Amino acid sequence: MDIKWDDKVCIHAGECVKGLPQVFKIENDQFVIDPSGASEAEIREVVARCPSGALKVEG
Repeated sequence: MDIKWDDKVCIHAGECVKGLPQVFKIENDQFVIDPSGASEAEIREVVARCPSGALKVEG
């Protein structure tokens, strides 16, 4: 599974970080995505809640 994030579309609502902080996190002032932190179903659910559509799951 490949998760794409478009920083130009993101409105920084934080739904992803609040929803799955073990997957979507800020480290050293950079947005990091670690898909090993949750199941594919959990990740897809949080990505679907992204209000701007900046997150997408491919594959």
